[in-house]
Amino acid sequence: MNNTGNIMVCVTQQKTCGRLIKRGAILKEKINGELFVIHVARDGVNFLGNHKEAEALEYLFDKSKEVGADMTVLRSKDVSGAIIDFAKDKKIDHIILGEPPKDCKDAGIIYELKSKLPDRKFYIIPSEELE
Repeated sequence: MNNTGNIMVCVTQQKTCGRLIKRGAILKEKINGELFVIHVARDGVNFLGNHKEAEALEYLFDKSKEVGADMTVLRSKDVSGAIIDFAKDKKIDHIILGEPPKDCKDAGIIYELKSKLPDRKFYIIPSEELE
């Protein structure tokens, strides 16, 4: 394992992503890197108009702040492209993602990120893992 470098935690607008931020904080302590939390919303999606999603993002902002991480929310038509650009810009070496649900058709984003960022270390956290 690369024992240095910056860490990026990718979150959705769900409170359960707090477990991913916690994992990022643990890794940050081990490798002494900078921790970034990112959420990319698709262009045209009004997540702030949805009370539950807005509340979840506020919760994740607070969790990020608790562990000394910056949380960035981006809008893009190309979610994976935005994540890839962010990883390159912030010199990310470690990427933490939640395991997609078994019935999820968008699991391809993990494969796309791995293929476009082959020299990064990926951590896929099971959904059963509690915060």
